[in-house]
Amino acid sequence: MEFIKDIIIIIDEADYKDHGKLRKILQAYSPEKNGSCYKVRGTYEELENLSITLSAVRHCSIPATHGLTCQQGEQASTHVKSVDVSGVVMAYIKQKCAKALGKILGNNFVIETQPHQSSLIRTVHNNPTSTVQVTVRQHHVSTYHVPADCVRQRFITFYQRTASDLQVTSVPVGSHDHKELQRRFPHLLFKPSHKKYEVTVTGPFVHTARLKEFLLQNTPSSSKSQVHRGPAVSPKRSNSGPSPTHSKDSEDESCPICMEPIVTTDKETLRCKHSFCRHCLKTAFDYKPVCPTCGELYGLLTGTQPDGGRMDVTQNSSSLPGYERYGTIIIHYTIPSGIQKVDHPNPGQPYEGASRTAYLPDSSEGRRILKLLRQAFDQRLIFTVGRSTTSGRNNAVTWNDIHHKTSTHGGPTHYGYPDPDYLKRVQDELKVKGIE
Repeated sequence: MEFIKDIIIIIDEADYKDHGKLRKILQAYSPEKNGSCYKVRGTYEELENLSITLSAVRHCSIPATHGLTCQQGEQASTHVKSVDVSGVVMAYIKQKCAKALGKILGNNFVIETQPHQSSLIRTVHNNPTSTVQVTVRQHHVSTYHVPADCVRQRFITFYQRTASDLQVTSVPVGSHDHKELQRRFPHLLFKPSHKKYEVTVTGPFVHTARLKEFLLQNTPSSSKSQVHRGPAVSPKRSNSGPSPTHSKDSEDESCPICMEPIVTTDKETLRCKHSFCRHCLKTAFDYKPVCPTCGELYGLLTGTQPDGGRMDVTQNSSSLPGYERYGTIIIHYTIPSGIQKVDHPNPGQPYEGASRTAYLPDSSEGRRILKLLRQAFDQRLIFTVGRSTTSGRNNAVTWNDIHHKTSTHGGPTHYGYPDPDYLKRVQDELKVKGIE
């Protein structure tokens, strides 16, 4: 994801033993040469990947960033603007993504977090929608000339990718031990709920779905009617007349949506074996055609991606790390600016478009994923309109929750390759949306 487009690094060929190899590596970046120095422009991801490549041909004992002077708009900044982020997402990152966050900050920077002015009277724990301010500051003076703004942008990219795949939900745990569940599902964050036998869970959608399935299979039937088995997606029904009579069986089964006993004549059972009040299920399906309990998809899922976008595909012969036998598929997404419709946050207001580039190996599996991504694009699932964590502006086109590789190198922490599990992960994400 190209958030920074005006980064410049200066490379001094005196720091490299093999000048011919250096020129060959830099050729793809169209460098400007001035004396013994090369000036290279690009995004932060591109230039950081270049730094990784160059580290293999530098003189021994030269630090990894020696000879690289990073500039944003020709001037490095040591004080950067704070970023407003979700308190829940930030709490998850601190507890479950500490290692990845540490790689972004390195030894020279720290993150300072404080409640947003609008949230001072509330706490993140008690208010899931609270906002916190995150500021990147230099921890101590370093010989590495990396501006704080570059680190800030790396954090923003990481935050947005994490937030796009994060789900907060309440699940019944019955007699299950919280520590045992945490051990079994290390990617999830468990917090006690105000309801007995229920916890609030934060984590990637795939892992929360697996947790719900595990609890469903390992919860005694006698306790299932006593707890809430899914998020409330519909308001509680009101009955204007006398309460209908229920059979003994219906009294033993409550609707997971309205929490009332299911009337036998009003019962709707899905193929996943979960039952609901027919009215409640219709209301839930009007919102999203998935089972409110387990998330199984029913029907065609359509997203809120703005109309008029393009998904253009090209190939080249260069290979991606981990897929040296294959060429590369390059996906160019273009979503033009426009006016928001009824399914967007602010209908009638303009939104800012976006242009993104992603990469896949040109293998049989990569080509199969490409077809699935094309289907997801046609179903308006790749992008949405919301708040840009990069600029802080609302009404902007952003990624939805289908992950893409936006860099060719750098590994998972830099949204690039090698990442041997990526194709399987994105296939699972697409399958959740009924695309397979």
